[in-house]
Amino acid sequence: MSAPAPSPLAVVDAEPLPRQEEVLTEAALAFVAELHRRFTPRRDELLARRAERRAEIARTSTLDFLPETAAIRADDSWKVAPAPAALNDRRVEITGPTDRKMTINALNSGARVWLADFEDASAPTWENVVLGQVNLIDAYSRKIDFTDPKSGKSYALKPAGELATVVMRPRGWHLEERHLTFDGRPVPGALVDFGLYFFHNAQRLIDLGKGPYFYLPKTESHLEARLWNDIFVFAQDYVGIPQGTVRATVLIETITAAYEMEEILYELRDHAAGLNAGRWDYLFSIVKNFRDGGAKFVLPDRNAVTMTAPFMRAYTELLVRTCHKRGAHAIGGMAAFIPSRKDAEVNKVAFEKVKADKDREAGDGFDGSWVAHPDLVPIAMASFDAVLGDKPNQKDRLREDVSVAPGDLIAIDSLDAKPTYDGLVSAVQVGIRYIEAWLRGLGAVAIFNLMEDAATAEISRSQIWQWINAGVVFENGETATPELARKVAAEELTAIRTEIGEEAFTSGKWQQAHDLLLHVSLDADYADFLTLPAYEQLVG
Repeated sequence: MSAPAPSPLAVVDAEPLPRQEEVLTEAALAFVAELHRRFTPRRDELLARRAERRAEIARTSTLDFLPETAAIRADDSWKVAPAPAALNDRRVEITGPTDRKMTINALNSGARVWLADFEDASAPTWENVVLGQVNLIDAYSRKIDFTDPKSGKSYALKPAGELATVVMRPRGWHLEERHLTFDGRPVPGALVDFGLYFFHNAQRLIDLGKGPYFYLPKTESHLEARLWNDIFVFAQDYVGIPQGTVRATVLIETITAAYEMEEILYELRDHAAGLNAGRWDYLFSIVKNFRDGGAKFVLPDRNAVTMTAPFMRAYTELLVRTCHKRGAHAIGGMAAFIPSRKDAEVNKVAFEKVKADKDREAGDGFDGSWVAHPDLVPIAMASFDAVLGDKPNQKDRLREDVSVAPGDLIAIDSLDAKPTYDGLVSAVQVGIRYIEAWLRGLGAVAIFNLMEDAATAEISRSQIWQWINAGVVFENGETATPELARKVAAEELTAIRTEIGEEAFTSGKWQQAHDLLLHVSLDADYADFLTLPAYEQLVG
């Protein structure tokens, strides 16, 4: 590889960070600049296409499998590339941000995979973006340790053979990185996260017997998967590693992607590792796309929409069948419970729910699933061990019994549940508490014994918006109105002030979070992503 020309990228409005020069090298920035030059125009076109498709859904209130790709779905001969050894057994995956303590704990957790998250579990402050990269470089070179300044407890890596395999998640296509610009224009956050990580670690990971593996978030079409595939092809040539070294697992967390699962795998087939079924972003996407569709698309309280709801069953079973038909891994959803150190009874009930959920996923044919806390790893592991035994996965279970019609995926009214007043209160509570933490730079936040990330805030504000715009009448006779949402939000702000005390309240970002939640929940012009206006208020 010849020496790169000086990078045209500029780092702007950013305080110098310790060791940033190890990440923001001239060569790494030149690589990111080339990614930006080659691929950002196509990213822009695909974002415009999202808006066009959303307008079409608003007009028709329906979706269907694509007629123009029917031949790909009908062709039984193609498969994705075989999984590399380090990704063949994925029975339990732990998720979390890339701060130093989490990096060590996740790698040590006993899970087979760690989703190292630069996306929804990480508020995109410049410090989180750059130092997260430092932490992963240190982990791969075994130069990482951590001592908690409060407890004095020290953390260090276990032997290499006991560590989880890392699958890194960059930001979605819609987000920019304002601290890194090209001719005064921000570079897409996805290219910054991917580019820095890939450039510094691809060869290092190969030397460790693994590789540069990625989770791709917020994908809305197979054309977006094609863009990622072209990026992988270019990147592998650029650093001189074999084609097919990269592996990508795509999160099917948008309703439009659910209609293009096979096409997404096809576009990535030389680099595809599997698909994942998540809940909150998927529900958020349904609300966002069908928000003009009338009463039949009104979702009940988020906790009432479990994976056993008929339209969610259709989605997950189609995902398993699609993956196994094409030789890919099917990865299940998140167990978000955070164990209590004080309440054994709360833990007992929650652990039983986690076990039932993971038993169901393993029984349905999933090859693995997600947890948010190390204490849940053994529970999920037991569920999959019981089904898999010594096998690394169950891709041989083709689920040919599954048949999903286009309408099944959007049969929201098949769920016998309605929005409740308590659901409104919960959406406001969780929304304010999450946004406040996000504005302080925290992306993974424990709220009411659940680990929440940005998807939680998205579904919370989307449900408030939808219920108000649909004129929902709650069981107590009150109608969802902007005035009611403001009243509930004001009561919650007062309750938080009482709960945490005046000093903590004043030093936090509570009023700002309250105002932002109401803005995105009540504005007639529905914001595509909460994180877009929130990023404008994020300091750092």
